[in-house]
Amino acid sequence: MKKIAIKILGMMVIAVVILQFNIVMAATKSELNASSKETNKKIEEAKEELENIDAEKSEALQQVEELIMQISSAQSEIDELNTKISDMNSQIEEAQAQLNKKQEEYDDKEALLEKRLVAAYEAGETSYLDVLFSSKSLTDLISNYYMLSEITQSDMELMDKIKKEQEEIEKAKQTLETSKQELDNAKTEKQQKATELQNAKNQKDTYVAQLNEQEKNTQAELEQFEQDKRAIQAELEEIARKEAANSGGSNVSNTPNNPSASGYIRPVVGYSITTGWMGYAGHTGVDFSGAGISGKPVLAVKAGTVVTSTALKYPNGNYKSYGEYIVINHHDGTMTLYAHGAPGSRLVSPGQSVSQGQQIMSVGTTGNSTGYHLHFEVRVNGRPVNPTPYLP
Repeated sequence: MKKIAIKILGMMVIAVVILQFNIVMAATKSELNASSKETNKKIEEAKEELENIDAEKSEALQQVEELIMQISSAQSEIDELNTKISDMNSQIEEAQAQLNKKQEEYDDKEALLEKRLVAAYEAGETSYLDVLFSSKSLTDLISNYYMLSEITQSDMELMDKIKKEQEEIEKAKQTLETSKQELDNAKTEKQQKATELQNAKNQKDTYVAQLNEQEKNTQAELEQFEQDKRAIQAELEEIARKEAANSGGSNVSNTPNNPSASGYIRPVVGYSITTGWMGYAGHTGVDFSGAGISGKPVLAVKAGTVVTSTALKYPNGNYKSYGEYIVINHHDGTMTLYAHGAPGSRLVSPGQSVSQGQQIMSVGTTGNSTGYHLHFEVRVNGRPVNPTPYLP
Protein backbone atom coordinates (compact mmCIF):
# COMPACT_ATOMS: atom_id res chain seq x y z
CA MET A 1 0.00 0.00 0.00
CA LYS A 2 2.86 2.31 0.87
CA LYS A 3 4.53 1.59 -2.49
CA ILE A 4 1.30 2.38 -4.32
CA ALA A 5 0.98 5.67 -2.45
CA ILE A 6 4.56 6.60 -3.36
CA LYS A 7 3.89 5.83 -7.02
CA ILE A 8 0.72 7.93 -7.01
CA LEU A 9 2.59 10.78 -5.31
CA GLY A 10 5.39 10.55 -7.92
CA MET A 11 2.90 10.65 -10.76
CA MET A 12 1.23 13.69 -9.23
CA VAL A 13 4.62 15.47 -8.96
CA ILE A 14 5.42 14.69 -12.61
CA ALA A 15 1.96 15.90 -13.65
CA VAL A 16 2.48 19.17 -11.77
CA VAL A 17 5.93 19.68 -13.37
CA ILE A 18 4.53 18.99 -16.84
CA LEU A 19 1.63 21.36 -16.18
CA GLN A 20 3.99 24.13 -15.00
CA PHE A 21 6.26 23.54 -18.01
CA ASN A 22 3.29 23.87 -20.37
CA ILE A 23 2.20 27.02 -18.57
CA VAL A 24 5.72 28.50 -18.89
CA MET A 25 5.93 27.50 -22.55
CA ALA A 26 2.52 28.99 -23.21
CA ALA A 27 3.56 32.19 -21.45
CA THR A 28 6.83 32.32 -23.41
CA LYS A 29 5.01 31.72 -26.67
CA SER A 30 2.48 34.36 -25.71
CA GLU A 31 5.27 36.81 -24.91
CA LEU A 32 7.02 36.09 -28.20
CA ASN A 33 3.80 36.61 -30.11
CA ALA A 34 3.16 39.83 -28.21
CA SER A 35 6.73 40.99 -28.88
CA SER A 36 6.38 40.16 -32.57
CA LYS A 37 3.08 42.04 -32.77
CA GLU A 38 4.64 45.00 -30.96
CA THR A 39 7.58 45.05 -33.41
CA ASN A 40 5.26 44.86 -36.42
CA LYS A 41 3.12 47.59 -34.89
CA LYS A 42 6.16 49.87 -34.51
CA ILE A 43 7.20 49.20 -38.10
CA GLU A 44 3.71 50.10 -39.32
CA GLU A 45 3.70 53.22 -37.09
CA ALA A 46 7.07 54.25 -38.56
CA LYS A 47 5.71 53.79 -42.08
CA GLU A 48 2.59 55.80 -41.22
CA GLU A 49 4.75 58.52 -39.67
CA LEU A 50 6.82 58.76 -42.86
CA GLU A 51 3.64 58.90 -44.93
CA ASN A 52 2.20 61.62 -42.67
CA ILE A 53 5.43 63.61 -42.90
CA ASP A 54 5.33 63.35 -46.71
CA ALA A 55 1.66 64.37 -46.73
CA GLU A 56 2.43 67.45 -44.64
CA LYS A 57 5.16 68.59 -47.00
CA SER A 58 4.18 71.20 -49.53
CA GLU A 59 4.32 70.18 -53.18
CA ALA A 60 7.16 72.65 -53.68
CA LEU A 61 9.25 71.05 -50.91
CA GLN A 62 8.61 67.56 -52.29
CA GLN A 63 9.74 68.76 -55.72
CA VAL A 64 12.82 70.36 -54.18
CA GLU A 65 13.74 67.14 -52.34
CA GLU A 66 13.37 65.07 -55.52
CA LEU A 67 15.51 67.55 -57.44
CA ILE A 68 18.15 67.57 -54.69
CA MET A 69 18.40 63.78 -55.10
CA GLN A 70 18.68 64.17 -58.88
CA ILE A 71 21.34 66.85 -58.48
CA SER A 72 23.28 64.73 -55.98
CA SER A 73 23.09 61.70 -58.28
CA ALA A 74 24.22 63.74 -61.29
CA GLN A 75 27.04 65.32 -59.28
CA SER A 76 28.20 61.87 -58.11
CA GLU A 77 28.24 60.64 -61.70
CA ILE A 78 30.23 63.71 -62.75
CA ASP A 79 32.69 63.10 -59.88
CA GLU A 80 33.10 59.49 -61.05
CA LEU A 81 33.60 60.65 -64.63
CA ASN A 82 36.20 63.18 -63.50
CA THR A 83 38.07 60.38 -61.72
CA LYS A 84 37.74 58.16 -64.80
CA ILE A 85 38.97 60.94 -67.10
CA SER A 86 41.92 61.68 -64.82
CA ASP A 87 42.86 57.99 -64.66
CA MET A 88 42.53 57.62 -68.42
CA ASN A 89 44.69 60.69 -69.03
CA SER A 90 47.39 59.18 -66.83
CA GLN A 91 47.11 55.83 -68.60
CA ILE A 92 47.28 57.48 -72.03
CA GLU A 93 50.34 59.51 -71.03
CA GLU A 94 52.05 56.37 -69.73
CA ALA A 95 51.07 54.39 -72.85
CA GLN A 96 52.35 57.19 -75.09
CA ALA A 97 55.68 57.28 -73.26
CA GLN A 98 56.03 53.49 -73.60
CA LEU A 99 55.13 53.71 -77.28
CA ASN A 100 57.73 56.44 -77.86
CA LYS A 101 60.36 54.31 -76.12
CA LYS A 102 59.47 51.26 -78.20
CA GLN A 103 59.60 53.37 -81.35
CA GLU A 104 63.09 54.64 -80.45
CA GLU A 105 64.33 51.10 -79.79
CA TYR A 106 62.80 49.97 -83.06
CA ASP A 107 64.42 52.83 -84.98
CA ASP A 108 67.84 52.04 -83.43
CA LYS A 109 67.63 48.35 -84.33
CA GLU A 110 66.40 49.11 -87.82
CA ALA A 111 69.32 51.55 -88.37
CA LEU A 112 71.78 48.91 -87.10
CA LEU A 113 70.37 46.28 -89.44
CA GLU A 114 70.50 48.73 -92.33
CA LYS A 115 74.22 49.38 -91.65
CA ARG A 116 74.93 45.67 -91.63
CA LEU A 117 73.09 45.14 -94.89
CA VAL A 118 75.00 48.02 -96.51
CA ALA A 119 78.29 46.58 -95.26
CA ALA A 120 77.38 43.17 -96.62
CA TYR A 121 76.45 44.69 -99.97
CA GLU A 122 79.71 46.64 -100.19
CA ALA A 123 81.68 43.45 -99.40
CA GLY A 124 80.37 42.00 -102.64
CA GLU A 125 80.22 38.21 -103.14
CA THR A 126 82.39 37.35 -100.15
CA SER A 127 81.36 33.87 -99.01
CA TYR A 128 82.09 31.54 -96.13
CA LEU A 129 84.75 29.81 -98.26
CA ASP A 130 86.54 33.11 -99.01
CA VAL A 131 86.80 33.89 -95.32
CA LEU A 132 87.78 30.35 -94.36
CA PHE A 133 90.42 29.92 -97.11
CA SER A 134 91.99 33.21 -96.08
CA SER A 135 92.59 31.83 -92.60
CA LYS A 136 96.34 31.50 -91.81
CA SER A 137 96.02 28.64 -89.28
CA LEU A 138 93.62 26.13 -87.88
CA THR A 139 92.99 28.38 -84.88
CA ASP A 140 92.33 31.31 -87.21
CA LEU A 141 89.99 29.11 -89.27
CA ILE A 142 87.94 28.08 -86.24
CA SER A 143 87.83 31.66 -85.01
CA ASN A 144 86.67 33.02 -88.39
CA TYR A 145 84.03 30.31 -88.75
CA TYR A 146 82.67 31.00 -85.26
CA MET A 147 82.64 34.74 -85.92
CA LEU A 148 80.71 34.31 -89.20
CA SER A 149 78.18 32.03 -87.49
CA GLU A 150 77.68 34.51 -84.67
CA ILE A 151 77.22 37.45 -87.05
CA THR A 152 74.71 35.53 -89.13
CA GLN A 153 72.78 34.38 -86.03
CA SER A 154 72.87 37.89 -84.60
CA ASP A 155 71.49 39.36 -87.82
CA MET A 156 68.68 36.83 -87.89
CA GLU A 157 67.79 37.50 -84.25
CA LEU A 158 67.88 41.23 -84.90
CA MET A 159 65.50 40.85 -87.83
CA ASP A 160 63.12 38.77 -85.65
CA LYS A 161 63.24 41.38 -82.88
CA ILE A 162 62.51 44.18 -85.33
CA LYS A 163 59.55 42.28 -86.73
CA LYS A 164 58.11 41.56 -83.25
CA GLU A 165 58.64 45.12 -82.07
CA GLN A 166 56.92 46.42 -85.18
CA GLU A 167 53.90 44.24 -84.37
CA GLU A 168 53.92 45.38 -80.73
CA ILE A 169 54.09 49.01 -81.78
CA GLU A 170 51.09 48.58 -84.08
CA LYS A 171 49.09 46.94 -81.26
CA ALA A 172 50.12 49.68 -78.84
CA LYS A 173 49.01 52.33 -81.34
CA GLN A 174 45.61 50.66 -81.72
CA THR A 175 45.18 50.38 -77.94
CA LEU A 176 46.16 54.02 -77.54
CA GLU A 177 43.65 55.12 -80.16
CA THR A 178 40.92 53.08 -78.43
CA SER A 179 41.80 54.71 -75.08
CA LYS A 180 41.67 58.16 -76.65
CA GLN A 181 38.23 57.37 -78.09
CA GLU A 182 37.02 56.18 -74.67
CA LEU A 183 38.37 59.39 -73.16
CA ASP A 184 36.46 61.47 -75.71
CA ASN A 185 33.29 59.47 -74.92
CA ALA A 186 33.78 60.07 -71.18
CA LYS A 187 34.21 63.81 -71.78
CA THR A 188 31.04 63.88 -73.90
CA GLU A 189 29.12 61.98 -71.21
CA LYS A 190 30.41 64.39 -68.58
CA GLN A 191 29.18 67.34 -70.64
CA GLN A 192 25.73 65.75 -70.95
CA LYS A 193 25.60 65.15 -67.19
CA ALA A 194 26.71 68.73 -66.57
CA THR A 195 23.82 69.96 -68.71
CA GLU A 196 21.38 67.73 -66.80
CA LEU A 197 22.81 69.01 -63.54
CA GLN A 198 22.37 72.64 -64.52
CA ASN A 199 18.78 72.03 -65.69
CA ALA A 200 17.94 70.34 -62.38
CA LYS A 201 19.50 73.24 -60.45
CA ASN A 202 17.44 75.76 -62.45
CA GLN A 203 14.26 73.78 -61.71
CA LYS A 204 15.16 73.56 -58.04
CA ASP A 205 15.69 77.32 -57.79
CA THR A 206 12.18 77.84 -59.17
CA TYR A 207 10.63 75.69 -56.46
CA VAL A 208 12.89 77.02 -53.67
CA ALA A 209 11.41 80.47 -54.24
CA GLN A 210 8.02 79.00 -53.16
CA LEU A 211 9.28 77.59 -49.83
CA ASN A 212 8.70 79.10 -46.42
CA GLU A 213 11.59 79.64 -44.00
CA GLN A 214 11.13 76.31 -42.20
CA GLU A 215 11.05 74.43 -45.50
CA LYS A 216 14.17 76.27 -46.66
CA ASN A 217 15.96 75.04 -43.51
CA THR A 218 14.88 71.49 -44.34
CA GLN A 219 16.15 71.96 -47.90
CA ALA A 220 19.50 73.28 -46.66
CA GLU A 221 19.93 70.35 -44.26
CA LEU A 222 19.17 67.84 -47.02
CA GLU A 223 21.59 69.51 -49.44
CA GLN A 224 24.28 69.52 -46.75
CA PHE A 225 23.65 65.82 -46.09
CA GLU A 226 24.00 64.94 -49.78
CA GLN A 227 27.16 67.03 -50.04
CA ASP A 228 28.67 65.27 -47.01
CA LYS A 229 27.72 61.86 -48.40
CA ARG A 230 29.51 62.62 -51.69
CA ALA A 231 32.61 63.75 -49.81
CA ILE A 232 32.56 60.58 -47.67
CA GLN A 233 32.10 58.41 -50.75
CA ALA A 234 35.04 60.07 -52.50
CA GLU A 235 37.20 59.54 -49.40
CA LEU A 236 36.25 55.84 -49.08
CA GLU A 237 36.69 55.21 -52.81
CA GLU A 238 40.21 56.63 -52.56
CA ILE A 239 40.99 54.35 -49.61
CA ALA A 240 39.63 51.38 -51.60
CA ARG A 241 41.72 52.33 -54.67
CA LYS A 242 44.93 52.60 -52.64
CA GLU A 243 44.28 49.30 -50.88
CA ALA A 244 43.53 47.63 -54.21
CA ALA A 245 46.76 49.00 -55.68
CA ASN A 246 48.77 47.74 -52.70
CA SER A 247 47.18 44.28 -52.86
CA GLY A 248 47.15 43.97 -56.64
CA GLY A 249 43.35 44.25 -56.67
CA SER A 250 42.88 40.89 -54.95
CA ASN A 251 40.58 42.23 -52.23
CA VAL A 252 38.24 44.27 -54.43
CA SER A 253 34.95 43.10 -55.89
CA ASN A 254 32.38 45.17 -57.79
CA THR A 255 29.75 42.46 -57.25
CA PRO A 256 30.46 40.14 -54.33
CA ASN A 257 29.75 36.54 -55.30
CA ASN A 258 28.17 35.56 -52.00
CA PRO A 259 27.48 38.46 -49.63
CA SER A 260 25.53 36.23 -47.22
CA ALA A 261 28.79 34.40 -46.50
CA SER A 262 30.50 37.63 -45.44
CA GLY A 263 30.59 36.54 -41.79
CA TYR A 264 28.82 39.64 -40.40
CA ILE A 265 26.86 39.78 -37.15
CA ARG A 266 24.07 42.26 -36.45
CA PRO A 267 25.27 45.70 -35.30
CA VAL A 268 22.63 46.03 -32.55
CA VAL A 269 21.68 42.92 -30.57
CA GLY A 270 17.95 42.25 -30.28
CA TYR A 271 16.79 44.80 -32.87
CA SER A 272 15.65 44.40 -36.46
CA ILE A 273 15.69 46.50 -39.60
CA THR A 274 12.76 48.92 -39.63
CA THR A 275 13.70 50.92 -42.72
CA GLY A 276 15.31 48.98 -45.54
CA TRP A 277 17.69 49.71 -48.42
CA MET A 278 16.33 52.64 -50.44
CA GLY A 279 13.35 52.76 -48.10
CA TYR A 280 13.07 56.36 -49.22
CA ALA A 281 14.92 58.53 -51.73
CA GLY A 282 18.61 58.84 -50.91
CA HIS A 283 18.57 56.19 -48.17
CA THR A 284 21.85 54.37 -48.79
CA GLY A 285 21.66 51.90 -45.92
CA VAL A 286 19.27 50.26 -43.44
CA ASP A 287 17.98 51.48 -40.07
CA PHE A 288 17.76 49.49 -36.83
CA SER A 289 15.23 50.90 -34.37
CA GLY A 290 12.66 49.94 -31.74
CA ALA A 291 11.57 50.53 -28.17
CA GLY A 292 14.45 51.11 -25.77
CA ILE A 293 17.17 51.23 -28.43
CA SER A 294 18.51 54.57 -27.20
CA GLY A 295 21.99 54.07 -25.76
CA LYS A 296 22.26 50.42 -26.80
CA PRO A 297 25.77 49.25 -27.80
CA VAL A 298 26.67 49.46 -31.49
CA LEU A 299 28.91 46.52 -32.41
CA ALA A 300 31.47 46.04 -35.18
CA VAL A 301 29.83 43.49 -37.48
CA LYS A 302 33.23 42.09 -38.47
CA ALA A 303 36.88 42.57 -37.52
CA GLY A 304 38.74 45.35 -39.32
CA THR A 305 40.45 48.71 -39.07
CA VAL A 306 38.72 51.98 -38.24
CA VAL A 307 39.20 54.46 -41.10
CA THR A 308 36.80 57.14 -39.84
CA SER A 309 35.54 58.05 -36.38
CA THR A 310 34.23 61.58 -36.19
CA ALA A 311 31.26 63.87 -35.62
CA LEU A 312 29.84 65.97 -38.44
CA LYS A 313 28.80 69.39 -37.12
CA TYR A 314 27.91 72.86 -38.34
CA PRO A 315 30.17 75.76 -37.28
CA ASN A 316 27.66 76.56 -34.50
CA GLY A 317 28.24 73.11 -32.98
CA ASN A 318 24.94 71.53 -34.01
CA TYR A 319 25.11 68.06 -35.51
CA LYS A 320 24.51 67.53 -39.24
CA SER A 321 24.26 64.69 -41.76
CA TYR A 322 25.51 61.40 -40.23
CA GLY A 323 26.22 63.08 -36.90
CA GLU A 324 28.48 60.83 -34.82
CA TYR A 325 29.63 58.15 -37.26
CA ILE A 326 32.26 55.44 -37.76
CA VAL A 327 33.58 53.57 -40.80
CA ILE A 328 35.42 50.23 -40.53
CA ASN A 329 37.49 48.72 -43.34
CA HIS A 330 37.27 44.90 -43.31
CA HIS A 331 40.09 44.49 -45.87
CA ASP A 332 38.03 42.18 -48.07
CA GLY A 333 36.74 44.85 -50.44
CA THR A 334 34.00 45.90 -48.00
CA MET A 335 33.59 48.64 -45.42
CA THR A 336 30.75 49.26 -42.97
CA LEU A 337 29.39 52.62 -41.81
CA TYR A 338 27.56 53.27 -38.52
CA ALA A 339 25.78 56.62 -38.13
CA HIS A 340 23.74 58.88 -35.77
CA GLY A 341 25.53 57.65 -32.63
CA ALA A 342 24.90 59.20 -29.23
CA PRO A 343 26.89 62.38 -28.49
CA GLY A 344 30.44 61.58 -27.43
CA SER A 345 29.81 57.82 -27.41
CA ARG A 346 32.44 56.81 -29.98
CA LEU A 347 34.93 54.41 -28.38
CA VAL A 348 37.37 53.88 -31.30
CA SER A 349 39.79 56.03 -33.29
CA PRO A 350 41.06 56.02 -36.91
CA GLY A 351 43.77 53.40 -37.43
CA GLN A 352 42.58 51.27 -34.52
CA SER A 353 42.00 47.54 -35.06
CA VAL A 354 38.64 46.25 -33.85
CA SER A 355 37.35 42.72 -33.32
CA GLN A 356 33.98 41.35 -34.33
CA GLY A 357 31.35 42.16 -31.70
CA GLN A 358 33.41 44.94 -30.08
CA GLN A 359 31.37 47.96 -29.00
CA ILE A 360 32.32 51.00 -31.06
CA MET A 361 29.68 53.53 -29.92
CA SER A 362 26.08 53.79 -28.64
CA VAL A 363 22.81 54.28 -30.50
CA GLY A 364 21.69 57.90 -30.66
CA THR A 365 19.90 60.36 -32.92
CA THR A 366 22.58 62.90 -33.89
CA GLY A 367 22.66 64.59 -37.28
CA ASN A 368 19.93 64.28 -39.89
CA SER A 369 17.78 61.98 -37.76
CA THR A 370 14.18 62.08 -36.56
CA GLY A 371 14.47 59.48 -33.78
CA TYR A 372 16.76 57.06 -31.98
CA HIS A 373 18.12 54.48 -34.42
CA LEU A 374 21.29 53.11 -35.98
CA HIS A 375 21.87 53.84 -39.64
CA PHE A 376 24.04 51.03 -41.05
CA GLU A 377 25.71 50.84 -44.47
CA VAL A 378 27.85 48.35 -46.39
CA ARG A 379 30.30 49.84 -48.86
CA VAL A 380 31.97 47.92 -51.72
CA ASN A 381 34.91 49.78 -53.29
CA GLY A 382 33.73 52.77 -51.28
CA ARG A 383 30.20 52.80 -52.74
CA PRO A 384 27.01 51.87 -50.86
CA VAL A 385 25.30 48.56 -51.66
CA ASN A 386 22.27 46.82 -50.18
CA PRO A 387 23.39 45.69 -46.68
CA THR A 388 20.59 43.14 -46.20
CA PRO A 389 22.30 40.15 -47.93
CA TYR A 390 25.35 40.64 -45.71
CA LEU A 391 23.45 40.38 -42.42
CA PRO A 392 22.35 37.17 -40.67
